[in-house]
Amino acid sequence: MVIDRLSNAHLYYSIHTRIKQAFDYLQTADLVAMVPGKYNIDGDLLFAIVQEYDTLDAVNEQMEAHRKHIDVQYMIQGEEQVGIALYAGQIPSKEYSVDDDFMLFPDKPTFFTKMEAGTFMIFLPTDLHMPCIKVNEVGKVKKVVVKVKLEN
Repeated sequence: MVIDRLSNAHLYYSIHTRIKQAFDYLQTADLVAMVPGKYNIDGDLLFAIVQEYDTLDAVNEQMEAHRKHIDVQYMIQGEEQVGIALYAGQIPSKEYSVDDDFMLFPDKPTFFTKMEAGTFMIFLPTDLHMPCIKVNEVGKVKKVVVKVKLEN
């Protein structure tokens, strides 16, 4: 898991061959003007999902993980807490879906960190994460998740 500001994106280009392309997109697209939806960057190898939502209480939420993609999540507007834990053999509550590249875990996060406008987080398959959590009270958020496919 990485958390940083977009101005430091160059420090993470070596994580994967398509990470630079993901950051180039985040730095050049008019993210504020974009409406929620899926945006093609490089077919199924690299795409963005713009989301707008109200943050949630962590009590009823679970951590998620992916196997085929790296998540680069960038906060456009608003703020949220994100729960984090490392995958260490936890048993999923929702088995892995190949079609959705998604599974859920009932375990509580090891810690929470705040994600605010202008910051990004990178989640690898070993990073369990619980995004969308309210900071103090429910708030509106606009965020983009760039999905970076791991295999070529």
